Amino acid sequence: MIKQKSTPLEFIALMAALMSIVALSIDALLPALNYIGITIGITHASDNQLLITMIFLGLGLGPLFFGPISDSLGRKPIVYMGFGIFIIASFICVSATSLEMMVFGRIIQGIGLSAPRTISIAMVRDTYSGDYMARIMSFITVVFILVPVVAPTMGKFILDHYNWQGIFYIQLIFSILVSFWFWLRQPETLPKAKRIKFTRLIFINGLKEIIKSKRAVGFTLISGFVTGSFMVYLSTAQQIFQNQYGLVDQFPIIFSGLAIAVGGATFLNGTLVVKFGMQKMVTSALLSFFSISILYIVLFHNSSNPRIFILLAFCGLQFLAIGFLFGNLRALAMEPIGHIAGIGAAITGFISTTMAVPISIYIGKFVINSALPLFIGFSICSAFALSILFYLKSTSKLKIT
Repeated sequence: MIKQKSTPLEFIALMAALMSIVALSIDALLPALNYIGITIGITHASDNQLLITMIFLGLGLGPLFFGPISDSLGRKPIVYMGFGIFIIASFICVSATSLEMMVFGRIIQGIGLSAPRTISIAMVRDTYSGDYMARIMSFITVVFILVPVVAPTMGKFILDHYNWQGIFYIQLIFSILVSFWFWLRQPETLPKAKRIKFTRLIFINGLKEIIKSKRAVGFTLISGFVTGSFMVYLSTAQQIFQNQYGLVDQFPIIFSGLAIAVGGATFLNGTLVVKFGMQKMVTSALLSFFSISILYIVLFHNSSNPRIFILLAFCGLQFLAIGFLFGNLRALAMEPIGHIAGIGAAITGFISTTMAVPISIYIGKFVINSALPLFIGFSICSAFALSILFYLKSTSKLKIT
């Protein structure tokens, strides 16, 4: 069957759909963490965070396998392979009877989902470059953000009317529908003439290419710190809003509202990035991210949690800044290594994600009775990110103004 070439708008929607299964697998599960914990025998509430953070471990590991193969075999077969692994892993999670089994299933889910996530980025790089690539990535992220807006509400609805296993079944149905759409409408973006012969050295050679680029390494590390700080929020949001504030029924609405803040900034970034450039946008956003977290620490370091509306205002401002970072950082890291987009997306994704997982696990352990450790984590991660950014400025011709 000959695939019809998708329009730019459909391409954006399809790439976002490939990425959105990751968000659905994370965010739809948030309202059910306590129920899953009871079912599989979790005794410490903080261990519930592992059900969120461990899928990111798989998301970091998987690209090391899928990225190099996609540069050799093409993009589309790898997406199908990833969906197959995800389906098997979902059934492991549904039948889990212990924390260890559930964590194993979540890691395998992450490995499977890393294929469509990584390949979607590589397909964008195959098709676009420069600030326009950042524009496309921003619009893809906007569509992708719609999933966190509705996923917790959907998860709670399923939980109230069925059980937590039903959330995994919905994820399976969505993944099958997206894979069929992808098969039907999206042509291969990597021509055979540009494919790299798969050898045991392909990963090593790709890593050498990336290391040669100070920009690729620097922006990948910055992305790791930003992703790590955001993962702390993802893994502790349920604990903060449901346990600390007692907002069980309101939690999906709160989570959705903050997701809209990220989406709104990302959409605005898609318009502004072509005018101002990725580097200026990243610098301004990182400075704002750092300043807001420091202000929260100064105001509430000797007190209990502030009123919920104050906390939401600070979180909203933080996530506005994050919305200007995600797409730009990935685009900046990928720009110098477009000739090895598959392995490039794999290695940069692996580095940033494996940085983020321990950051999230460590900081998350302190978020027990207060949201203050969350903002301390924001400030530390953004401080490291800014240090790397200004190091790049001082050692290269990178213009950061």
